[in-house]
Amino acid sequence: MLASKKSRIAAGVLAAGALVALSACSSGGGAFSSDKASSSSDTITVGSAAFGESEILMQIYGQALAANGVEVSYKPSIGQRDVYLKALQDGSIDLIPEYSGNLLQFYDKNSTATSSSDVYSGLSKALPKGYEVLDQSEAQDADSYNVTKEFSEKWGVKSLDDLKKVTDPLTVGGNPEFGTRPYGIPGLKSAYGVTATLKPISDSGGPLTVAALKNGDVQLADIYTTTPAIKDNGFVSLKDPKSLIAAQNIVPLINTSKASSTVKDVLNKVSKELTTDDLIVMNGDNQGASKTQPDAVAKKWLQDHPIKK
Repeated sequence: MLASKKSRIAAGVLAAGALVALSACSSGGGAFSSDKASSSSDTITVGSAAFGESEILMQIYGQALAANGVEVSYKPSIGQRDVYLKALQDGSIDLIPEYSGNLLQFYDKNSTATSSSDVYSGLSKALPKGYEVLDQSEAQDADSYNVTKEFSEKWGVKSLDDLKKVTDPLTVGGNPEFGTRPYGIPGLKSAYGVTATLKPISDSGGPLTVAALKNGDVQLADIYTTTPAIKDNGFVSLKDPKSLIAAQNIVPLINTSKASSTVKDVLNKVSKELTTDDLIVMNGDNQGASKTQPDAVAKKWLQDHPIKK
């Protein structure tokens, strides 16, 4: 996910180190020797990464499980991927909402899978022993290239392929990593034949990036697909016909020893109900002056989507 929330939760050297440690502990049984890991399979500690959407999903998972007889505790805002996977490894948490494409790239940095089905298949094979992903949701939160409505209409641009029509220089606003990521500046050139330069903006598609696009400081901006600002400002998210950006479906990542039939059934039903539009609405509720806390946002979603095993 371009510099995700979630790469946004990037790998790199820390990721490689975490992978070695996680794999070693998993194969040797050390990751499951703690008291928490050896307790009843129907007690779950759910964690989240350090951003609002992940906390909302943590609450949805936890509240749905609790409503179906599972004892639940929470560890929100743990940190980035390398940090919360270590927490999964040492038994501090048992379950966390994840993003399929970024998680696959964490474990298999040579993967070329981009479609939802190919990413999910690759992920199921790449995870270390002792961990698994349950059913993925149709809901996604991926990086996306966005332009203003005016720019789209002026140049007739609705997809990344259409950018070849633009004769003016192109600048993209995005996190610094976007300059080297395969789905960033290099990918635009290799997949679509489009040359662009990066204006580094370190807020993961947040207010500074949005302002740069609105003000014309950049012509394109990397903004995550569930960000309410896309709709609020009438931005046009460009289609990606060559699947430059890998699918980022929401998926529960769980310690296999905790994946009881009840837990699987409940979480799979959550995944079946969750949509990208739901994420956009919930993220909107979790922002601004009238911000609703993640637990309340999750409670409302579950009232509208009751989950029964």
